[in-house]
Amino acid sequence: MSKISRKIIQVITTISINSYLIGFMEGSIYKGNLKKICVPGLNCSSCPGAWGSCPLAMLQMNIAGMEGSRFKLYILGFLALVGITLGRFACGWFCPFGLIQELIYKIPAPKLAWQERLKRLENLKYVILVIFVLLLPAIGAYGVNSTAFCKYVCPVEILEANLPMMLVRPSIIDTMGFLFKWKLVLLIALFLFSLVLFKPFCRFICPLGAIYALFNPISVYCLAVDHDKCTECGYCQSQCKFGLAVYKDPNNRECMRCNECLVCPTQAITVKSYGKKTGKGVKYEA
Repeated sequence: MSKISRKIIQVITTISINSYLIGFMEGSIYKGNLKKICVPGLNCSSCPGAWGSCPLAMLQMNIAGMEGSRFKLYILGFLALVGITLGRFACGWFCPFGLIQELIYKIPAPKLAWQERLKRLENLKYVILVIFVLLLPAIGAYGVNSTAFCKYVCPVEILEANLPMMLVRPSIIDTMGFLFKWKLVLLIALFLFSLVLFKPFCRFICPLGAIYALFNPISVYCLAVDHDKCTECGYCQSQCKFGLAVYKDPNNRECMRCNECLVCPTQAITVKSYGKKTGKGVKYEA
């Protein structure tokens, strides 16, 4: 698919999952049955326009014991289903916060190319996943660390929940304490980094991206390189805003499936359903 069609899907997804207009007008949150359903990307459950829930918030609540066993199976099954079928395709196509970072990156400003030393920071999101999404909710007191990532780290809550609520209900501004200010600073910093670096939150911080990344090498939706056609010219890598060497590792854990590498001059890179390895190098049959 073209860049335009991906952007259209990102915009449609963002609007559709945040189209509870009454919430924006009244400064309230939708609490109907749809709230029991996860959305595939990172979208704050407390956003006044949100119909569904953030999978990270639901996972943390589940680990903290705030939901029953059926719910536990649902959230784990949901994450596994998205991961196995799409991998980080969900990050590149269905995540509202990812879209916002991409739009900021389009603003004219000096751009910082991906470098090897930056790749060391990629492991930070796995540390955040373990500590704030898994460990703290598991050992924390009920209600205190039940959603530790949302409470202490997630800047999406500021953008999608706190700021819209403050516009409609200015009285709550006086109730905002240190954690609000800390995450607001983090949000502003991320926006500034997004001017010069492509999607820094997604690559370095996002625990949901870390979960999906683990499935990237085995997801049904995958990329394949025909090494009989590939000349290793590096053109695919030059088109990748993460600087990934697609011709060497087409299903790298950081690949968000923007598919801009499919412009390969020899058409050596294609989209395939994951199947048996055949031929030379990384080449898959559907």
